Amino acid sequence: MIDKILVLGATGGIGGEVARAFLRRGWRVAALTRRPEAVAERFGRAPGLSWVTGDAMSAADICGAARDAKLIFHGAHPANYAHWEEWGIPMLANSIAAAKATGARLILPGNVYNFGPDAGAFVAETAPQNPLTVKGRIRVRMEEMLREAARDGVRSLVVRACDYFGPHAPSSWLTAAMTKPGTPLRALTYPGPRDVGHGFAYLPDLAEAVARLCEIDERLGAFEVVHFGGHWFARGTDFCDAVGRAAGIADLRVRRFPWLAIGLARPVWSLARELWEMRYLWREPLRLDNRKLVALIGREPHTPIDQALRAALEGQASGTAAVAHGVLPAGRMEGWSNAG
Repeated sequence: MIDKILVLGATGGIGGEVARAFLRRGWRVAALTRRPEAVAERFGRAPGLSWVTGDAMSAADICGAARDAKLIFHGAHPANYAHWEEWGIPMLANSIAAAKATGARLILPGNVYNFGPDAGAFVAETAPQNPLTVKGRIRVRMEEMLREAARDGVRSLVVRACDYFGPHAPSSWLTAAMTKPGTPLRALTYPGPRDVGHGFAYLPDLAEAVARLCEIDERLGAFEVVHFGGHWFARGTDFCDAVGRAAGIADLRVRRFPWLAIGLARPVWSLARELWEMRYLWREPLRLDNRKLVALIGREPHTPIDQALRAALEGQASGTAAVAHGVLPAGRMEGWSNAG
């Protein structure tokens, strides 16, 4: 029988790329959605892909959709950084219950929110987790849920990465904050100091790494955590220069991110409060150590940066979720986002 993976958040950035990666490998991909016909009409159909009726807030729905699945990819999270406590934790608990009932390995895409400045500049999987943000504390709690579930027989894999970007990532820093969606690129608004390093994860590469890890499932522990290195820029100016090259603009104008305005808006705008909390991730160099990943799968998937940025900018400028290789495009899972 052909192996099956259940993907939650398949119309989002990372969930969509994971679905593509497994479809390319000949897997059956079940994508959970509350309105399968409407979503299939909007996002398309592909051989091996099935849209399954269900809600991530229902343990029974996830468990039913995960029947005979080898893997469950948990890519569904509350949109726009809101309601993580009320919705994000219960959704993960539901996926854990489904993984326990079916024996599937549960995969969680992680990020750097878990870490504060005390983690150091080159961060291994075992670095101390003392987050400075509410989201970071919730992320730590989510991983602890998986660690505890492993003691009860639930196998899981956490793949942490830096800031996501890609052709189907509408909620990324690059496409939602540094540039203006749907308009030609004329200037770049960069959130960090120009001399401080920052990391970015190209979503197709990250999804490929997830798929390769799952191909060696027997070598993974019950609760496995792996860091994806992605593209590291030693200086902010290096990233800005790369965006200019990808866009074909020799002297791309770079503007400062309006942190002062964000700070003033915190009392009345919840997203501003969340963004303000994340300032330190731009002011402190925090690079993920991927040596464990390389030891497991060999060379990390790594699309050349100019090519990756060009694809991301073209996807952003088009303003459309074009089907890639006949597979579902990206978007949002009916109110759930997986960009963070």
